[in-house]
Amino acid sequence: MTDFQTEKDTVRAFFAELETAGPDESAAVLDRYCAPNVLWRGVHPLGKVTGPGAIAQTVWEPLKASLTGLQRRMDVFMAGQNSLDPGGAVWVVSMGHFMGLFDAPWLGIVPTGKLAMLRYAEFHRVAAGRIMETALFVDIPGLMMQAGLEPFPAQTGAQLVQPGPRTHDGLLFGAQDAGESAKTLSLINAMIADLGQWQSGLSLEEELARTWHDDMIWWGPAGIGATYTIPRYARQHSGPFRSSFTDRSKSTHVCRFAEGTYGGFFGWPSFTARPTGGFMGMPATGKAGEFRVVDIYRRDGDKLAENWVFIDLLHFWRMQGVDILARTVGI
Repeated sequence: MTDFQTEKDTVRAFFAELETAGPDESAAVLDRYCAPNVLWRGVHPLGKVTGPGAIAQTVWEPLKASLTGLQRRMDVFMAGQNSLDPGGAVWVVSMGHFMGLFDAPWLGIVPTGKLAMLRYAEFHRVAAGRIMETALFVDIPGLMMQAGLEPFPAQTGAQLVQPGPRTHDGLLFGAQDAGESAKTLSLINAMIADLGQWQSGLSLEEELARTWHDDMIWWGPAGIGATYTIPRYARQHSGPFRSSFTDRSKSTHVCRFAEGTYGGFFGWPSFTARPTGGFMGMPATGKAGEFRVVDIYRRDGDKLAENWVFIDLLHFWRMQGVDILARTVGI
């Protein structure tokens, strides 16, 4: 068994205090749990922030003031040593939704006064009882859609509030079997190797079947949407994506690990690619762009069964010369 209990307990205690704190108390909570020089990464327009006070002012004070009664509803919680770090730094990951009453503007998005769900995935590097580094991906376009806005043309997949694992076993608060963790990481690495080369000599569906179950579920970001089964995933996302881009770089991640039958990674960026065909209903620019991505996986037996995906699409399209947030909310 592999035990990351100290790091898990630190992050869970941080979550509990942050949730009950008022907006103006967020800085004090971050100061108790984070290193003075903690590095925080977020999706556009939040960007990179350093230090507990600046993080509170940029992120938590505005968000908690906007989504009143903010709750963190976790679907996946896990920890492990970063397989890409020779020093084996320990990271703790949480994924699910922030839920609250959308009572005040956030990032220029006009509130609805109604219940809102903001998808998130959060990575924390923990050392010596402190959070040293964080990456928080939130699906801002998904919140925009809940407010009645249309940041993108019609998507190829389905837009919905996304559930957690079908097996309801994603909250890994205790120790997990190290052998199972190794199997999951090996399978994720094999999938990444297939994903990064696009020249296997197999059909797309045959290539996907090497690492995915036939009834796999791909929970994609707002603007692309979710899709179900290998044939529909190939038709509704993977195929269109591959036909729309060229010069895809190899995957480069900041953190990648697995625990038990779950695993994932984030990249800053994960890869670059050049759009040469239409993508997401928008014309090609021919200009290489960065894809900042989080992927969280559930393994079932010897193949992957579910994948929750977060892409900083606002950042990608801004690099293409289109400020989606500004043109949609008028800021």
